[in-house]
Amino acid sequence: MLLKMFKATWGNKEPLASLFAKSADAGYAGIECPPPDRDHETEFRELLEQYNFEYIAQVATYSGDHYHEFAELSARAIEFKPILINCHSSVHGLKFAENVRFFEQALAIEKQAGISFAHETHRGRAMFTPWTTAELLQAFPDLKINADFSHWCCTCESLLGDQLDNLELAMSRAIHIHGRVGHRQGPQVSDPAAPEYAAELNAHMGWWLEICRQRLAEGNSYMTFTPEFGPPGYMPTLPYTRQPIIELWNVNEWIRAYFEQQYKQQA
Repeated sequence: MLLKMFKATWGNKEPLASLFAKSADAGYAGIECPPPDRDHETEFRELLEQYNFEYIAQVATYSGDHYHEFAELSARAIEFKPILINCHSSVHGLKFAENVRFFEQALAIEKQAGISFAHETHRGRAMFTPWTTAELLQAFPDLKINADFSHWCCTCESLLGDQLDNLELAMSRAIHIHGRVGHRQGPQVSDPAAPEYAAELNAHMGWWLEICRQRLAEGNSYMTFTPEFGPPGYMPTLPYTRQPIIELWNVNEWIRAYFEQQYKQQA
């Protein structure tokens, strides 16, 4: 099974053309980001074509009307023919019946579009814990996720040892992975290569590799993975200066290379 790596634009300060060129040179299969604004639409389409890049679109609702906003943003994303739409879906704190309404709509949009939607296991969203996610996955057999379990480590203040059943269900529905290592007190370790985070790194590697094993067993020809360590704000910074303690491109390249190595050893 082919492991397709996508470059996230999150935290990027380079011109779009430079990021595309740099990502192509590094061997990425495509770009993951929200659809461009109208002023940059032509450039974005041309760059996708120039570098023969595939596209993973991101959709995130922020208004109080998540239902209509999700429909509008999804329609915009579909215009760019992505291979996958990654969704920050609904919001935490809603009643289960409200989230049922949201995901009924999301699945209807997905079916009509003919494009897979992956809903993020993200803090602040409907899938912010393993148990809320499990409830939704049990209610909707066709619902699929983007596995970003770094958030669950933070919300559960653990490496999820007491959530094995919920993790097993989540991994069976994962069709995309966001490669970031979380810890008990936050969604991003300072440096995944640091020995003090060996347990966190090994836990995430185990989850990601198990997802790949299951995808392969299901007969899928590829798995998508986006290294997604974030910029200052997510990334720890030095006091008073807010200077990052590690370079964003480098840490994402490290997690990418490490996972690729682990994946090849498993194959």
